[in-house]
Amino acid sequence: MPRFARMVNPDQKTVYHVMSRTALDGFPFKDVEKDEFVKIIKRFSQIYFTDIIGFSIMRNHAHILIRMVPDKYFSDDEIKERYTRFYGADVVFPVVDDLNGDENKGILYYRQKWSSLSKFMQEVKQTFSRYYNKRYHRRGTLWGERFKSVIVEDGNTLINCLAYIDLNPVRAGIVEKPEDYRWNSIGYHVQTENKDGFLSLDFGLKEFNVMDSKERFRRYRRFLYEKAAKGNQIQEKALNKERKREFKLSKINRFTHRTRYFTDSGIIGTKEFVSQNYQRFKHIFQSKNEKIPKRIIGLVDVYSLKRLSET
Repeated sequence: MPRFARMVNPDQKTVYHVMSRTALDGFPFKDVEKDEFVKIIKRFSQIYFTDIIGFSIMRNHAHILIRMVPDKYFSDDEIKERYTRFYGADVVFPVVDDLNGDENKGILYYRQKWSSLSKFMQEVKQTFSRYYNKRYHRRGTLWGERFKSVIVEDGNTLINCLAYIDLNPVRAGIVEKPEDYRWNSIGYHVQTENKDGFLSLDFGLKEFNVMDSKERFRRYRRFLYEKAAKGNQIQEKALNKERKREFKLSKINRFTHRTRYFTDSGIIGTKEFVSQNYQRFKHIFQSKNEKIPKRIIGLVDVYSLKRLSET
């Protein structure tokens, strides 16, 4: 069967809903693999001309809601800065001369590459495949058919698509509330407070853009819960509870979503405590690089080192 040409808008900002499914049977993606998948998306989103609006990494497939930005919005200096940020200051930006001595050929190459949805997904999927195959000492393909992509209109369509993505783990019966799942965008927002500004806070609706980020996020949560209630995906009790507090997240609410560190971490405590114990048990951490304790946002002077493998 012939492959259809992918629909892309290279000359204008465009949102795509991207989905890719593994070729493996069952549910091969465990927690540690889903963590790695999010890290890979985050890494490449810092170099490609993208805004990541939402995602959901499930046990056998992944959704990403991504806005691709044309290269015309970026100067040559910005492209060189991204190159240095990604590859390191010691790596010289490539200058590829053609027969006319056009030194901008290197710039043109990265302009085309980093504005390409296909190249972005290729790098994300290939990087994850190498990680997965190395982890399980396997060879061969990890993914099924090529990724699917749908052009999504800004506005009401976008926010509904984002809600669909964030509600994936609820529909699958994995969690009762969408933010209880840490491998989707609503979970990332709540559990990390959108660490490093990874996710765009453009939820699609123009009326959201006049508000500050906290208010936009509160309104998106309200939209998400009301949407889920209409589809009988969230219990009435949970919905009413959120309605009473007007979908605001208190420090206590955020703390409850930090409690996963008490079970998911390898070591947890003060920075000094974690560092001392890491040195003591360093030999059992499956990592060639020195691990650094990470502060848990929302908890005062509490740090952790996550487990690096699952049994």
